[in-house]
Amino acid sequence: MTTGRRYNAGVQRAKGLLEMTAALYDSSLSYESKRGAQGAIQTDSRLGSHLKLSLTEASAGQKDGVDLSISQGGFRELNAVGEGKLSLLWINPSVAATMAFKGTGPFTQPMPLRTIAVFPSRDIVGFAVHRSTGVTSLEQIKKARIPLRLSTGRRVKPPFVQDSTMFTVTSVLQAAGFTLADVRRWGGRIQSVPRPSHPDRRGAIEDGKINAVFDEGIMSWGQPALEHGFRFLPVAGTVRSRMLAMGYRAAVMSTVQFPGLGENVETLDFSGWPMVVHAEMADDVAYALCEAIEARREVIPTDNYRPLDMSQICADGAETPCDIPFHPGALKFYREKGYLK
Repeated sequence: MTTGRRYNAGVQRAKGLLEMTAALYDSSLSYESKRGAQGAIQTDSRLGSHLKLSLTEASAGQKDGVDLSISQGGFRELNAVGEGKLSLLWINPSVAATMAFKGTGPFTQPMPLRTIAVFPSRDIVGFAVHRSTGVTSLEQIKKARIPLRLSTGRRVKPPFVQDSTMFTVTSVLQAAGFTLADVRRWGGRIQSVPRPSHPDRRGAIEDGKINAVFDEGIMSWGQPALEHGFRFLPVAGTVRSRMLAMGYRAAVMSTVQFPGLGENVETLDFSGWPMVVHAEMADDVAYALCEAIEARREVIPTDNYRPLDMSQICADGAETPCDIPFHPGALKFYREKGYLK
């Protein structure tokens, strides 16, 4: 006779599938590469990384049953959370959720969102041009109609709301008075890469095939760009004001982090991996989500290469910017556990 503990058969299968799927990222379908200037070993996979998970209530008609649908994604998924079609979204960066909450940027009205946790990730947006161009400001590119050989994020169509990186880059350019289409019209070329650390960009920086990079993920390409004669342009004046009004936070590219920069450069923050839910999620469900994070904190990967700090994910900080209120159920958990400072 079996006397040990076991999972409900359905739960056992669901959990088994999740564990099995996670293990695929450490299988022969995955491969390792170096993450740009950081020199960190990064795992990439042919599997892709867009996740959608739906869990339905334990039994039909159960009055206190819980349905959860979980995803990681972008602006489209933020709309789905606001409309009650998706329970939880894990997104990057924090400003994407901020714009949804405020009803700015690509969002036409404020979304009823609340925060469960903000996982640490420190990043900024960078606008670099080669010194040989003579460019010292974003506005100068428009004024002189400079035909840049530009490397930027993945290829998406206007109005660029399919991707938070490209929305940010194109919004900055628009505030400076020009577009990617203008760059092409002036005789320039666009290199699109699927991620900031892509080796095609590094190669193009080194061999001079590009003379500009506009992107996030600056730790992977910022220092190599500086070492090959690029300078970083400030996001300042009217451009800065328009972006801050949208919900972005100001940031500084520091000479401490980037030797050879010369002086600190004003730019925009792109930090934080927030988990957001609908404001009307039941308190006990939000509480349970935090319990689950705590229970798996030792195996949840972090972008800062440090063990997950429960006190950090419920605090507004440089790596965890948060401009959306925390869900009451989440706050209850963090208070009871002593994590809330």
